[in-house]
Amino acid sequence: MKEFDYSLDFEAIDFREQPELYSIGRGEQGVLLVEPYKSEILPHWKFKTPEVAKQSAETIYNLFLAYRAQKDFVGMDMARKFLQMGYTRSRRYANHKSGRKYAKNSKTVLPRDEDPIKAQCAKYFHENGSWLKLTRTT
Repeated sequence: MKEFDYSLDFEAIDFREQPELYSIGRGEQGVLLVEPYKSEILPHWKFKTPEVAKQSAETIYNLFLAYRAQKDFVGMDMARKFLQMGYTRSRRYANHKSGRKYAKNSKTVLPRDEDPIKAQCAKYFHENGSWLKLTRTT
């Protein structure tokens, strides 16, 4: 897998017009940089309550399907990354109500403070495709 290239001029590149410049990277790399996808998907990315998270995850998954129908690999991967990020962020708050995993100025992991509401939010993102794995041949 090609490393995500942070040296690109993300403000000047339209990745729909120049998809060859896109690299998948690891995990959620570039999710808040790659346009026009960031602007298309980010407004739908929410996880405050289970109802909001369910709608968000379903909307983003539908965007994934629309990108797939258009054979738009970059759009598909960005939708996947937003679903993954919805899952990981919801899980972080499910495990630690403050959203902080580590104590300030330390590498000490804080004790878990389970939030069942955020755990439900994470479940919706996972059910809607945070598990998707893509290759350029998808």
